[in-house]
Amino acid sequence: MKKTLLATAIAGAAFASGAQAATIYNEDGTKLDLYGNIQMAYKSIDQGADGSEDEIFDNGSTVGFAGEHLITSDLTGYFKAEFEHESDEAKNNGGLRGGDQAYMGLKGSFGDARLGSYDPLIDDWIQDPITNNEFFDVSDSSFSRSLDSVRLVGEQSREGNKFTYTSPSFSGVQFAVGTQYEGDAEDENFSGSSNASAFGGVKYTADAFSIAAVYDNLDNLDGTYGGVDVDAGDQYGVTAQYTIDTLRIAAKVERFETDNADTEDANFYALGARYGYGNGDIYGAYQYVDVGAGDLRNTLGDTISGDYEANESYNEVILGATYNISDAMYTFVEGAMYDREDDKEDGVAVGAVYLF
Repeated sequence: MKKTLLATAIAGAAFASGAQAATIYNEDGTKLDLYGNIQMAYKSIDQGADGSEDEIFDNGSTVGFAGEHLITSDLTGYFKAEFEHESDEAKNNGGLRGGDQAYMGLKGSFGDARLGSYDPLIDDWIQDPITNNEFFDVSDSSFSRSLDSVRLVGEQSREGNKFTYTSPSFSGVQFAVGTQYEGDAEDENFSGSSNASAFGGVKYTADAFSIAAVYDNLDNLDGTYGGVDVDAGDQYGVTAQYTIDTLRIAAKVERFETDNADTEDANFYALGARYGYGNGDIYGAYQYVDVGAGDLRNTLGDTISGDYEANESYNEVILGATYNISDAMYTFVEGAMYDREDDKEDGVAVGAVYLF
């Protein structure tokens, strides 16, 4: 899942500000916090012609550490490190099973400079405002359910080896620029040579309204996969948001553009809304996915037959709700319809979250 712990706490539960991290140390300008969550859920997902499958599963349980220290009156150093674990099968999965994100940085009146592993900018500024839900999200230019013709090969490596500079706000205008560097010694580098990608965005905020635009050249996803040369292409999008009391409305236009025979150009048009009703949130999203024409092949170069046609379009709908049990606990229920053949990937999920 793409959501981070903090994004889950903010977007997944309106009450989350009441759940405080445990401060381990706070003295002489240096602070260290421990925080995390346990997420258990049940899901039932349609597998198309093969019927449906269900399971109880861990939905992204995380333990994290965050720290900062005052270097000068206008310069603060900080870090964050988050680790995932499987709460549903803890004895069988060896405790903490892997990293979620880890980075360090400097922040002050100059802005914010961050180095490490964290979510792509297009994820945070463009995709999350539509659906950064508990389990089901609409498709986007990074991950498209049951659409082999619209996907990023190697996208799991996009969070690492990054540097991002985010400016302060200038009369409501803020920008971010960054790069991901993959050296030729990196296992996830398929290009055979060292390379630095480029991404950037600009955001404008005026009271309850904001609009953001992001571009990523995806250079580090170019390379050879299974003997096939892949040109990942480019992705970009624009998202606008408006908040009225406890109602947030968002609209998105996103595009994935490629010259590669393995994938297809696609446009994503989406509307999302989230309403805080006092004891939780009610939320939903609609998205129209327009996939372009072309020779569709998988990453091994085999022609795809029967499953996909040129100029396909899909209507995706996500609905969900949360209910707050306390300041630190909430439950959720979600349903998704992706408009795929034989209802593939449609499903429901229910779960509970404890934040600490």
